[in-house]
Amino acid sequence: MHSVSFPLLGKRLWVTGGHGFLGRQVVAELERRGAQVLVTRSAEVDLMDPGAAQRYIRDQRPDGVIHLAARVGGIGANRAHPGSFFFANAVMGIHLIEACRLERVEKLAVLGTVCAYPKFCPVPFREDDLWNGYPEETNAPYGVAKKALLVQMQSYRQEYGTRGIFLIPVNLYGPGDHLDLETNHVIPALIRKFLEAKAQGKPAVELWGTGGASREFLYVEDAARGICDGMEAYEDIDPVNLGTGEEITIGGLAALIQELTGFQGELVFNPAYPDGQPKRRLDTSRALERFGWKAQVDLRQGLARTVAWMREALA
Repeated sequence: MHSVSFPLLGKRLWVTGGHGFLGRQVVAELERRGAQVLVTRSAEVDLMDPGAAQRYIRDQRPDGVIHLAARVGGIGANRAHPGSFFFANAVMGIHLIEACRLERVEKLAVLGTVCAYPKFCPVPFREDDLWNGYPEETNAPYGVAKKALLVQMQSYRQEYGTRGIFLIPVNLYGPGDHLDLETNHVIPALIRKFLEAKAQGKPAVELWGTGGASREFLYVEDAARGICDGMEAYEDIDPVNLGTGEEITIGGLAALIQELTGFQGELVFNPAYPDGQPKRRLDTSRALERFGWKAQVDLRQGLARTVAWMREALA
């Protein structure tokens, strides 16, 4: 059992991005642990405004801050808006970390992204490999902006003694994910495609790419638990991966979702579309060693819950 250095019971925590897919689960997990949670929308506290975070912290006096707010999207959105993705993600984080320093917030957790890893990175991705190359081009502006926040956290620890942790989750999925086909990620997009094809009696479903690329997916409730465990028991500034340590090909994932949705038609892969990074899987041993966290929900179990939720959401 890892010792708890920042017990969440009775603590006042501000969660940026607390209304988002991951944010809602983090808020629920914090409340389960007895924390008092503050959640804001950008209309209330605009993190792009240099002074907004500091004014809010000064007014509300949180003991800790968990920074989940981000501008994110799928491949299309990243390609169309690389500049705004870079600027928004860098600036929101930079303003927030500085505000936490100025107002002497007791502890801060910042989320990175698996997109920050080099394009050509040995699998599994280890935290020490983070700086060994440039990220995959499509996601690089977002990934590099997030890596800049790690440097800010490390340099602030060195100069000011700012207490903070930096966690890197792999692709998340689960109930409550985005249903918008333009911005959502692979799992909700696939589930929706199969459910709609089944409802419309389509003979086949076409998928982008060869199906040969492999990815790792983490159930959103596991990620929320990892963030809260890290807040309670992790004190180093070394970044920490959050994942399952297991990968599946997109073809294998599609076949599993096809089975769970009950779609009887054919799977057709269109190799004219890019696969992105060929393999993506994290080394998750550091999270277990440093603060005792590991994923609990396996992919089939998590997908079954997600399919059930999406059936209801689309009904």
